[in-house]
Amino acid sequence: MATSTENVDLVDGDVVRSFARAALLAVLIGASAYVSIPLPVSPVPFTLQVLFVFLAGLVLGPVWGVISMVLYLAAGAIGVPVFAGGVGGVGHLFGYTGGYLWSYPIAAFVIGLLVHRGWRVRDPATVQKTTLAAALLVGLGIIYGLGVPWLAWVQSLSLAEAAIIGMAYYVPLDLVKLAAAIAIVRSERIPVA
Repeated sequence: MATSTENVDLVDGDVVRSFARAALLAVLIGASAYVSIPLPVSPVPFTLQVLFVFLAGLVLGPVWGVISMVLYLAAGAIGVPVFAGGVGGVGHLFGYTGGYLWSYPIAAFVIGLLVHRGWRVRDPATVQKTTLAAALLVGLGIIYGLGVPWLAWVQSLSLAEAAIIGMAYYVPLDLVKLAAAIAIVRSERIPVA
């Protein structure tokens, strides 16, 4: 019995490329979770994940950046060990770092929207550094804005205590990641759409 392919609509090549790039970034953020350094002053480990949230918004834009982060969260939820320290499972989305994890698609969306000025992806290497930095600072604010209150709630801490152990120690490190993300996209080595 022969199968007819005459009525099959092929997926547009741009969609396939964008999905492949989103999947690659999801893999990279998962791999970066293995660089997990526990800090004795906080239950939240230091990872490189925020760098890849930044890159998702910068390189993939507001739509595919979100898809990339959702792919990452979905992989972790079904048990693929892609969360900080190489763990997986849906329970981690509701643990003390859950607020940070849930913020990733939102941050990627907002960063992408601010940098690309809408839905169409443009080359972030052509965007002013101040615009890139402002967008990444807003994205970082979203990550902390969801992560810190979640940490306070789950750990039964005051908001001030959670801000100290879940944000204050990390701001200098995240600013280095912000600078690295800008340097990466300004290097013009990353192809855009």
